[in-house]
Amino acid sequence: MTSSVYELPPGLPVPVDDGACDHLAGAAIPAVALFSTAGRWLRLDQVAEGRVALFFYPRTGEAGKSAGPDWDAIPGARGCTPQSCAFRDLHHEFRSMGVRVFGVSTQTPAYQREFVTRNHLPFELLSDVDLVLTRRMKLPTFEYAVASGGGNTLIKRMAWYIDGRRIEKVWYPVFPPDRNAETVLAWLRQRLGSASASSA
Repeated sequence: MTSSVYELPPGLPVPVDDGACDHLAGAAIPAVALFSTAGRWLRLDQVAEGRVALFFYPRTGEAGKSAGPDWDAIPGARGCTPQSCAFRDLHHEFRSMGVRVFGVSTQTPAYQREFVTRNHLPFELLSDVDLVLTRRMKLPTFEYAVASGGGNTLIKRMAWYIDGRRIEKVWYPVFPPDRNAETVLAWLRQRLGSASASSA
């Protein structure tokens, strides 16, 4: 088993679709403000006026530490760092289509900022440490005792594509997490390419 937070070990349990996100497709983005790693409050409904890819993850790893077998045994838990870094590596392609990328977790802004700096993320992470968005949108969560960086309620991994303040597409469950950005990008190429062709 690999101990690197940047790699996925073999044999991880695959999450199943429990229907917990069925209500999100087509939903309007609420006027909820989350604090970002850029040191500012962002109103999601205002951000969502344009094209936005929003990915959610339970909890990123700390430098030099591995969460261990208990974490790996939870379906869909392992892989937050590979998911985030994949969005980093493909960020220029999202931007070339006019799509802004944000990550969301229930970790504290300070914890998220360290992760952004260490991994050179070119986009902001948003903190829902007070569970305002999580409760408002009835997002799927699970409980896990954490030592630092936030509470024990963690958001299950998913991604949204938002346009015009509404969720057009939901990816849930997400597996493997390191392919999430690629999957979203492939869908966007088809979606936005078709839109461009139809308006030509």
